[in-house]
Amino acid sequence: MAYGQIGMIQALGGFFTYFVILAENGVPAGDAARIRLAWDDRSKNDLEDSYGQEWTYEQRKVVEFTCHTAFFASIVVVQWADLIICKTRRNSVFQQGMKNKILIFGLLEETALAAFLSYCPGMGVALRMYPLKVTWWFCAFPYSLLIFAYDEVRKLILRRYPGGWVEKETYY
Repeated sequence: MAYGQIGMIQALGGFFTYFVILAENGVPAGDAARIRLAWDDRSKNDLEDSYGQEWTYEQRKVVEFTCHTAFFASIVVVQWADLIICKTRRNSVFQQGMKNKILIFGLLEETALAAFLSYCPGMGVALRMYPLKVTWWFCAFPYSLLIFAYDEVRKLILRRYPGGWVEKETYY
């Protein structure tokens, strides 16, 4: 359940963010596979993007590692929903509430750590993590909401039809 259903949505959120950044830098998703060999060629320092800009190898790698950082941040964003939906196996989070202060602190700490790793000077050298535009943090929000809505509907069906097909296939 976790990897086969929720994990797929999380991966989609990460890849969506990855390709948004590439597209904003002149590499639409359709071109990414086409230019992959040239992108990784160290000797090619004049790779042209769809905007007509030329990129050196080092510039391309900064964009690529920024995409990796954003993928990581997207996983953090979708993990918010994942953590909240895992609070209960049947009850809605609206029935249960969010009274666990340690859980809330964990969500904030996880986000603060991701921001620290993204924005702390020197992370580009140490971990190849680069600062993100604030808007890139929001790319995964629809996927986080989708995870939350998906699981709330799943739990509603579990409560209404105990022992049914949905319970057999998705109850963890």
